[in-house]
Amino acid sequence: MSSKPKARPGGRSARVQASVHAAVRELEAEAGRAALSVPAIAARAGVTPSTVYRRWGDLQELLSDVAVERLRPDEPPRDRGSLRADLTAWAQQFIEEMGSPTGRAYVRDVLLGDPAGDNAGQCSAYSADQIGTMLARAHARGEAVPPLEAVLDLVVAPMMYRILFRPGGLTSDYAEHLVLAALATPEQPTG
Repeated sequence: MSSKPKARPGGRSARVQASVHAAVRELEAEAGRAALSVPAIAARAGVTPSTVYRRWGDLQELLSDVAVERLRPDEPPRDRGSLRADLTAWAQQFIEEMGSPTGRAYVRDVLLGDPAGDNAGQCSAYSADQIGTMLARAHARGEAVPPLEAVLDLVVAPMMYRILFRPGGLTSDYAEHLVLAALATPEQPTG
């Protein structure tokens, strides 16, 4: 397995990545997970299998990379006027998307093909960035703001645990309960 860092490619490298990612998505949609192999993906993408192996190492690392791209948020979280509303809506959407069979498959792919933890770290950064945006907006509105790490520990971590190990009980009420616990965390002093 490769443990090379995967920097954002440009030029030809970006085109190869895009075509290989598209090939994975297309083959999986057409024939299911069983149809995924490096030779089949390479043929669909118009590259050689050695190109795939050189860049990703093996099929599982490629699937991990594709999953990270699929899990990247398309836009910043919507401003709903208060931190409670923002975080609750975000957590409810997170549970809906990540708790679905497709979402859980992406999470498993990220973890299984990520021996160095780079892709999992990237997914964690996506959540931290989204939550950081909500916290900054709330701070600008003059609201009390819990520390980012507290929100990650009290909202995201329990949801991920349940998504991975105990998917029952992933409800909107559960998401709101976690958010309320995080909002009860004292604001960190600044300066």
